[in-house]
Amino acid sequence: MRFLLALLLSATSSWASIDLQLPTENDHLFSGNPDKFFMYVDRYFEGDHTQPWEGGAYGYVRTSQRVGEQIIQTKFHEGIDIAPMKRDKAGNPLDLVSAIAAGKVVYASAISGRSNYGKYVVIEHTWENTPVLSLYAHLADITCKVGDPIAKGGLIGRMGYTGEGITRVRAHVHLEIALMLSARYPDWAPKTINYHGLYNGINLAGLDVTAFFLAHKANPGLTLSQFLASYPTYYKVTLPNKGPVELATRYPWLLKSPASQASASWEISFSDTGMPLAVCASDRVVPAATVTMVKPSPIPHRYKTRDLLSGEGPRASLARDGQNLLDLLVGYFPAAPVAPTAAPNR
Repeated sequence: MRFLLALLLSATSSWASIDLQLPTENDHLFSGNPDKFFMYVDRYFEGDHTQPWEGGAYGYVRTSQRVGEQIIQTKFHEGIDIAPMKRDKAGNPLDLVSAIAAGKVVYASAISGRSNYGKYVVIEHTWENTPVLSLYAHLADITCKVGDPIAKGGLIGRMGYTGEGITRVRAHVHLEIALMLSARYPDWAPKTINYHGLYNGINLAGLDVTAFFLAHKANPGLTLSQFLASYPTYYKVTLPNKGPVELATRYPWLLKSPASQASASWEISFSDTGMPLAVCASDRVVPAATVTMVKPSPIPHRYKTRDLLSGEGPRASLARDGQNLLDLLVGYFPAAPVAPTAAPNR
């Protein structure tokens, strides 16, 4: 009886409202001063130099491109860049960086040259009985270690400017909230140098951090699955059913129809950023992964989807990056061959 009660309490806790806070003292996100919250970027376009704060926000906010009479931003920024509140006389940031919610430290990269993230930390949170990751990048110092349990507001490190292309003037903490695409990432990319295991940025699908914080502020009972359900679908891909979709086994709230092994195919819905939104069993027969729905756009889809799709208007097909994303999250790839073990010296 006690075991059952403990199990019920544990389940209730895992599904409880998310207790959330920003990672630094900078709370201008909530005061209507985005120019004081986001770290700007230097934008050079057609002879003009600007420093828009929008470049530190989430989404397609960088790399200007003229398409017909429109100027659009085509480079996807998967998190948010939070500006410092305090600096020393030399201009170094003094802001401390803390966990946005309770969780466990699952990764800490202390060698800044091994990633564009510089020195970074990943914390795993259990929301709706599923693993959700928060990532904190460009740190000057890391004060936690892998395996540490951490409370909301628990110290992670100090803001810095480690990582490629970050200067002292533009020091900030880059924050992502992400789903893990695959628990077998090293099998998917066996020939690439991967210092970060499962916590390589390619294996993390970042959600709209700004919108999530603002929505959670307005409704503290909001769950992550409810938030992602509000995303508009940009395209759908239908692929032959070769077994369960790995991502949906990790995040079962993505599964929107019964998981029928008898179904001919799976239909997976994506946002314009490539965030998987829903997995549905389908009776449609397809020979290979096929784009079966796309939001019509007068702008070529590659600009709207970070090169995940090609085509324009009402027509689209998977580009190489789109196929790679699909392969990774579905999990229909073989295990990497095991390297032979050298015989011990005698």
